[in-house]
Amino acid sequence: MFKSLASAFKDKDIRKKLIIVLLLLVVYRLGCWLPVPGLNADTYSSIVENDSVGILSLLNTVTGSALSNAAFFALGVTPYINASIIVQLLTFGIPALQRLSKQGDEGREKINLITKIVAIVLAIAQGVGIVLGYQNTLSPIFGEKLVWLTGVMVVVLLVAGTCMTMWLGDRITAQGIGNGLSLIIFVGIIATSAQSIANAISSVFTSNISYLWELLGFIAMAIILFALIVWVDGAERRIPVQYAKQVKGRKMFGGQSSYIPMKVNATGVMPIIFATAIITFPSLLIALFWQNTGFANWWGTYMGTGTIVYSICVALLILFFSYFYAQMQFNPAEVSLNIQQNGGFIPGIRPGKPTTDYLSRVSKRITLFGAIFLAFLALVPAIIFKIVAGGQLSLLNAFTATGMLIIVSVALEFSQQLDAQLMMKRHKNLL
Repeated sequence: MFKSLASAFKDKDIRKKLIIVLLLLVVYRLGCWLPVPGLNADTYSSIVENDSVGILSLLNTVTGSALSNAAFFALGVTPYINASIIVQLLTFGIPALQRLSKQGDEGREKINLITKIVAIVLAIAQGVGIVLGYQNTLSPIFGEKLVWLTGVMVVVLLVAGTCMTMWLGDRITAQGIGNGLSLIIFVGIIATSAQSIANAISSVFTSNISYLWELLGFIAMAIILFALIVWVDGAERRIPVQYAKQVKGRKMFGGQSSYIPMKVNATGVMPIIFATAIITFPSLLIALFWQNTGFANWWGTYMGTGTIVYSICVALLILFFSYFYAQMQFNPAEVSLNIQQNGGFIPGIRPGKPTTDYLSRVSKRITLFGAIFLAFLALVPAIIFKIVAGGQLSLLNAFTATGMLIIVSVALEFSQQLDAQLMMKRHKNLL
């Protein structure tokens, strides 16, 4: 990847695109520190740190500490992620959305517009929830009698921050080097993790040198998990396909061997995001409207992040959404029909329905292994980090399983698209 970056900066056009992407990401990071008038950053930082449910800490990691800073981008891309989940689920139940999804680029643009409208509605709901849930922490700008006007202004600014985040993501995507919103999430997680690790290093040298072993153990486990994620992300099952020879006119076509690559983790991080969004929705409502109540304490003890019930529910939801998302991405009947129409066949398998059944069976088995890996990644690393780095350094929020998978997936996607840009340039120069 570093070699690709060095080669990219040597090319004028690609270097221009990379500089624009970096500048847009800098603008996003500035928005994560720009305070919203009416919100007290110290108060919100204390609320996030003392969150018994755990959902605010997770949202703070995704937004790059913008939530604890009570910043302009405090909501970040969270409303858009939730809107994407809702729209994708509704696509299977609403025929009109199904037709749009099959209309190519034009249909995708319309679905993207619908997703953004839903995201704005969710951003308004979350902004109102923050104002109502923490109205005692508001700093009246227009006087005590017009505190409601301060709340309206805060909601408008938070929704505007979400809209600007989506706009920045679209502008980054337009440069053709990586997905914009994915890179924004990537930068937010990296920034939060780097801050946690920097605080830990500072604690080692200022408080107690014995904490060094805790820090080294955490870093070693993080490297091992990153290597495991990269290894599984590149694993795939290759199904051989043989194409028969065909004579068309005076030329002979076919007679070649190919394969269908089926990745073990083809669904990527989406099942974890889907499962986390659903399981944390009640926690979000509790954190906004019933903070510091008896019910909130009970939920945090028995159903909150890290509890046994929470872990079981997350694992089951990941299994469900892995199969759900795999069906969205891979259609065995369509692949079988394309192979048959091109004069191909899988050795040992008859064309038609037997091929469809074979592809469906292989897809389900691979999806099961991928789902088990995602469930393992969502649950086990948190337990290991708690054992290895659960002491005085408070490194548990530095890297979450979802964060690590997002970092690896986005980095690999960025590297692939950068290599594709370089390849296009080389071919253009050859021509």
